[in-house]
Amino acid sequence: MQLTLNHFLVLGAVLFCIGLYGAIVKRNAIAVLMGIEIMLNAVNITMVGFSYFNTVKTFSERLTGQIFAIFIITVAAAEAAVALAMIIAIYRKRATVDVGEIDMMKW
Repeated sequence: MQLTLNHFLVLGAVLFCIGLYGAIVKRNAIAVLMGIEIMLNAVNITMVGFSYFNTVKTFSERLTGQIFAIFIITVAAAEAAVALAMIIAIYRKRATVDVGEIDMMKW
């Protein structure tokens, strides 16, 4: 059995749905961040799949999907570092990482 573009798209869609579920339903801030990271990785999988199965000759020789995936991984790493620093600061002040109890910006 050979892998096709549909396999990549279905895998990306399933991972994106799992990440979206984790980001919406979970109450723990770390779990929400993990859900967002899973969604970003699902987008990476679909971009690399589209790039690999691109049939236009001038664009198929370039590694556009892989380059975009590297940029997304870089942005995701920076986002995770900043978010974890914020979560640690909130935990030190409030002693919780529950999203429902973090209300610093409310009046």
